Amino acid sequence: MELHDLAEDLPVDWTEIKAIAEKTFAAFAELDSAKRDLAALENSR
Repeated sequence: MELHDLAEDLPVDWTEIKAIAEKTFAAFAELDSAKRDLAALENSR
């Protein structure tokens, strides 16, 4: 949602793009890792 909110405020808050993008990237990386861990657990049954 932060990316959506940021987009609505552009170009006013353009300086926040990098910080929000880094947070979004980290969240998706964590989600991807959790998905891979879950798949590995399911395949080991």
